[in-house]
Amino acid sequence: MANCIFCKIIAGDIPAEIVYQDENVVAFCDIHPQAPHHILVIPRHHYETLLELPPAQAGQINEAVKTIAMERGFARSGFRLISSCGKDAGQEVMHVHYHLLAGRSFDWPPG
Repeated sequence: MANCIFCKIIAGDIPAEIVYQDENVVAFCDIHPQAPHHILVIPRHHYETLLELPPAQAGQINEAVKTIAMERGFARSGFRLISSCGKDAGQEVMHVHYHLLAGRSFDWPPG
């Protein structure tokens, strides 16, 4: 998508601190972190919401999250994985993305 900030990051048109990438998934540090580790995990293909995301792609994202958590050292201590679907849920960028947060304790319910 021409105006999608995440598609521009994938294309290399906007710089980002990439922490993981493969043929299906890109992960990079959030520019406004809410935890010591705050990584956005996105599919390379543009899907606006989770409702469009094929099951196989969701599985690829989950595998990437596991790899990132193990490589970054927070798999054992725990992490939170969040994805909002639609504007009422707080989705600001209309490209499926997951917030991978770790490095501190989290309360429940989240907000």
